[in-house]
Amino acid sequence: MGQEEQSTVGVEEEEEEERHEISESWSQRKQTLILEISSKLINGDLEAKIEAARDIRHLVRKSSSSSSSSAAKTRLKLGASGVIPPLVTMLVSPNPDARQASLLALLNLAVRNDRNKVKIVTAGAVPPLVELLKFQNGSLRDLATAAILTLSAAALNKPIIAASGAAPLLVQILSSGSVQGKVDAVTALHNLSTCKDNATPILDATAVPPLINLLKECKKYSKFAEKTSALLEILSNSEEGRVAISNVEGGILTLVETIEDGSLASTEHAVGALLTLCQSCRDKYRELILKEGAVPGLLRLTVDGTAEAREKARILLDLLRDSPQEKHLASSVLERIVYDIATRVDGADKAAETAKRLLEDMVKRSMEHSMSRIQQRAASCTPSNIQST
Repeated sequence: MGQEEQSTVGVEEEEEEERHEISESWSQRKQTLILEISSKLINGDLEAKIEAARDIRHLVRKSSSSSSSSAAKTRLKLGASGVIPPLVTMLVSPNPDARQASLLALLNLAVRNDRNKVKIVTAGAVPPLVELLKFQNGSLRDLATAAILTLSAAALNKPIIAASGAAPLLVQILSSGSVQGKVDAVTALHNLSTCKDNATPILDATAVPPLINLLKECKKYSKFAEKTSALLEILSNSEEGRVAISNVEGGILTLVETIEDGSLASTEHAVGALLTLCQSCRDKYRELILKEGAVPGLLRLTVDGTAEAREKARILLDLLRDSPQEKHLASSVLERIVYDIATRVDGADKAAETAKRLLEDMVKRSMEHSMSRIQQRAASCTPSNIQST
């Protein structure tokens, strides 16, 4: 080995030893800080508690900048040090700084740590968080919403939060909260809706208008749209929910647009909601769904959707025919005819791809025809046709 190579190896070994010493030193200091934070929160006055709560946030953030495993260990050690009960007590403090500092500390402890999530709820955090959801203070309400969202991700916490009265307050935030508050409220409601232990539904028809409005405004292929459309599908299972979906302005149209532009998950939820409407009362909902131009999107869904979405789209298309008794072409028969044509044109090897392209072209032409009809109807409206209010 040459002198230069030996020198390089020596430098690398020294750097490794230095990194190891720094790591050990930081671990020791971190353990000392955790003990100091715990002591302040358990025994200190209000100002000391606020300072300690803020230190938790800084400590977790500094650990996160080192590595995700370091941050996870820091959260575990803090949770085991007894800091959670005094932080929960601070949530009911009349001092707004104490409430904010404790909320931020609890959020940092709960993220990516189910054990701490359960400890926080067991310590009694849910009732004060529900009270904070009622606050007009936007910052505190947003933090409480984020806390409910984070805690509701743990399966053991879901039934406790679902029974706490948080859901109606989260629904209010869908209309009046900040942008981030609305996103967090939808996600929290979605988390709670997946709890199988709910004795009663967590949502009622009052949630439909804000959910429809949010689905209108968001990108239909986003994760947010998936959660929003999932909640609307759940609401379609009640008569009140179905009436609300059909009565709110653009309710059915928004679901149709989600079928056309959504992700695999959101299209499945949207077609599920429309199918539930039509199955509950075909005479009432059939024309409403057809009027919004649902057929092109449903045809495409029979080709591009998930297995469940394809089946639901086929059933809904059959329900949307003039009469179930009439011998019209069902969507599955149409697909077979197109596939047979594609086989004759391009052979069996390329038949599936060609059939898909032909169906997509049919859908496109149908959508263009539907849009033309809508424009013609709009153009035919004159001021004399519109009732005065």
